[in-house]
Amino acid sequence: MSIKQVTNQQIAYEILKGFEKSFRLYNRITSDAKKRFETSKWRACQQASRDRISLYESILTETVAQIYTLFLPQQQSPEFWRSLKQDFVVLLDDHPQFELAETFYNSVIGRIFKHQRIDDSMMFVLPSRCYLSGVNRPRVINIFDTDKTVKSTLQQMFTHYRFNVPFENYQRDLHNLTSTIKARLSFEQLTQVKRVEMLQSEFFRGRAAYLVGRICFEDDYKPFVVALLMSEAGELYVDALLTEKRDLSVLFGFARAYFMVDTQYPAEVVAFLQELLPNKKHFELYTALGFYKHGKTVFYRNFLQHLEESDDQFEIAPGIRGLVMMCFHLPSYGVVIKIIKDEFAESKKITRQHVIDCYKLVKSHDRIGRMADTHEFANFRLPKHRIHPDLLQELQDTCGNSIEILEDEVLIKHLYIERKMTPLNIYLANETDPDKIRNAILDLGLAIKQIAAANIFPGDMLHKNFGITRHGRVIFYDYDEICYMSERNFRKIPQSDDPYAMDTLSVAPNDVFPEQFEHFIVGKRELKAIFKELHADLFTPEYWQNVQKQVANGDIIHVIPYPESDKFQR
Repeated sequence: MSIKQVTNQQIAYEILKGFEKSFRLYNRITSDAKKRFETSKWRACQQASRDRISLYESILTETVAQIYTLFLPQQQSPEFWRSLKQDFVVLLDDHPQFELAETFYNSVIGRIFKHQRIDDSMMFVLPSRCYLSGVNRPRVINIFDTDKTVKSTLQQMFTHYRFNVPFENYQRDLHNLTSTIKARLSFEQLTQVKRVEMLQSEFFRGRAAYLVGRICFEDDYKPFVVALLMSEAGELYVDALLTEKRDLSVLFGFARAYFMVDTQYPAEVVAFLQELLPNKKHFELYTALGFYKHGKTVFYRNFLQHLEESDDQFEIAPGIRGLVMMCFHLPSYGVVIKIIKDEFAESKKITRQHVIDCYKLVKSHDRIGRMADTHEFANFRLPKHRIHPDLLQELQDTCGNSIEILEDEVLIKHLYIERKMTPLNIYLANETDPDKIRNAILDLGLAIKQIAAANIFPGDMLHKNFGITRHGRVIFYDYDEICYMSERNFRKIPQSDDPYAMDTLSVAPNDVFPEQFEHFIVGKRELKAIFKELHADLFTPEYWQNVQKQVANGDIIHVIPYPESDKFQR
């Protein structure tokens, strides 16, 4: 096909073909999640998660390369690109994943123009149309009869959601669920139940499967999630029933790996989930389902809308200044923007590329509810008048290579956006309730242990590098010194009669001395004492060596995303 024969309709078709290949391969990986769960192939689950994340960029690169074999994009007029977008819209008529296809289209245009032209006339900065929730509802939910007993409704449910493995104790699980539902609903609610609606697709993540739905009353509903696990013997059991919105919010939190959910109608699934979790934004739910690129698109639209509806200024984020990242925020909006500094402090023996690689590692790793997810952007524009002069000056001083000051805008060439949390050091400095302080320090130690058990050594474990969520969970968010556990040698501090001989003793670059951790994880003496009381094992090389052995043996940690008190007795 010569360049002269190519029409914009053909280019639009090539882009749609690229998207549909991407979605088809994405679904192939996702649909196998049930089999991996049934056969307890936990390492395969982790690999599938990594493969699914890398798939998008792979197909995008392939699609752009194909386009370049057909014509020379840089030689086309603005009118060509405007017409191409309209032709693509026509192709998306009645397309079940039109919103995801628009994001893929944006990615193609962004790759061609290196993200330097963000224009709604040639891209989908705004969606081509709004999705009307409920249109495809019958295609994504099952409705169960509630005319009889709670137990009979649950039996209907388990008749429908079948797994190719036996239950460890079906009657026990049925009893646990029945009694828990009766205990959590009032008599009046039990008499007003009209139906039970459940998403057809099971939700898989890590070593767990979840059934998501709601109990509908006359004028209200109660969301619920049934958490299913596999025993060591390969038998299925119900581990918990989640009915509180707080627990569901944590389950769909930003610090966890993406779910595997097999559906042809992601917009409808997201619409249903948002009815259960009205405080979650659309982009958070798309991201939780694994459509992180579209989550990024929807975030950007939400961000632009918020800029139009607010008038506060971007300012330096609260907390101690980082040595690697410059962090700032808009006080009225729930994210932090992070830019890699031009130069690092002498103590940071790392490069810019190393930092980028660390963030990529976290993106594809199981974050087990303890590491914040990030969205990466190129050529991100902010209105100059919305940036506080002190922030603008600091950006010029520390990140000059990454920003360009235009007439009305500040162009940031590369940045990360992360969910806003209260830095743990600020939380502990301001909190006066002894129980909350103790719980935060307890959770800090648990976070470090769970990250390590997931095969990540956090590196810089100062408590300023952790945040605490509104639900009281401690989350790690500073990734410039992370590595795999196997890349560190945990040792006792070398002993010598000479107190000044440390520099002459044999110490390798990858040596780590856990006995030193107590001096810097938390600073204040009273906080340090609590940490040592609760997590003294973190200060011993034996603890870390044992974790290394577990990781090397292939032990896959499962951190439940709900309180231990919610677990059913087995």
